[in-house]
Amino acid sequence: MASYEIIDFHTHAFPDALAERAIPALEREATQAGSDIKAFHGGKVSDLLHSMDEAGIERSVICSIATRPEQFESILRWSSEIASARIIPFPSIHPDDRDYQEHIRRIAGEGFRGVKFHPYYQEFYLAEDRMLPVYEALHEAGLMIVMHTGFDIAFERIRRCDPAQVIEVYARFPGIRLITTHLGAWEDWQEVRELLIGRPIYMELSFAVEFLGEGMREMMEAHPSEYLFFGSDSPWTGQAETLAAVRGLGLSDDLLEAVLSGNARRMLGL
Repeated sequence: MASYEIIDFHTHAFPDALAERAIPALEREATQAGSDIKAFHGGKVSDLLHSMDEAGIERSVICSIATRPEQFESILRWSSEIASARIIPFPSIHPDDRDYQEHIRRIAGEGFRGVKFHPYYQEFYLAEDRMLPVYEALHEAGLMIVMHTGFDIAFERIRRCDPAQVIEVYARFPGIRLITTHLGAWEDWQEVRELLIGRPIYMELSFAVEFLGEGMREMMEAHPSEYLFFGSDSPWTGQAETLAAVRGLGLSDDLLEAVLSGNARRMLGL
C-alpha cells in the first residue's frame, strides 16, 4: 500500500440538522429524474470522517453550493467551524450575489483555498457574461474554482456547462485554476475527448469510473498528469469503492501518486 496521504478533492456534507433533511430531498430529486441513486452516508461531517477512515483517505475537500445569494454568510460561518487538518472547506458564492467582490475578499482573507459552483443548482451557464467578472475576481484573489461540468443526473439535459464553455473560460482567463468535475464533463465524455483531453485543464475524477471503465484509463493517460485529481463526490458514491476502482485501472505508480495525492497537495499548498 502506498505511503502517501490520499486526498479527496470533491465531497459534500451539511450541518447536522440540515443533513437530515437535505440527503432525503436530494435522493427524491434523483428519483424524480429517473435515477435510483442513494447516499452512501448521512451527509454529516462526522459521517464523512468515518467514510474517510474506512477508505484510508487523509483529507477531503467539502464543496458547498449556495442556492441563494443570502446563503453566503451561513455557508462561510459553517465552513470556518468545520475546517481542520482533515477537512478543507470550499465555500460558495451565488452568481446573483451583488456583493460578490467583498465576499471573495473575505473568503481569501479567511484562508480558504477555493469555492464551488454548480450551474444547475445555481441556474447559470458556465461562460455567460455575468459570470466573467466573478471569475476574474476569483482569479485575481488566487482562489480555485471547483465547477460542476457536464450534465447532472437530477436535471434536464440543458448544456449549461459543456466542454466548449470550459475552453472559452480558460481562453478568457489564462492561468485560471478552474477544476472541472467528473473528468471534464459528466456523460459528455466524447466531447471531453475531442476538446479537453491533452490540454492544460484541471479535472477531478468523481462519478466517472463507474461509467467509463477502462476508457477512463485511456483518457487519464492522454492528459497532462499534473492536471488530474482524485474525487469521489461522496456521499453520492462510496469513497472506498471509488478509490478501489481508480486503483484498479492499472495506472503507473507515478500517475497514481500524482492523482491521489501529489497534485492536490500542490494545489492546496499542503
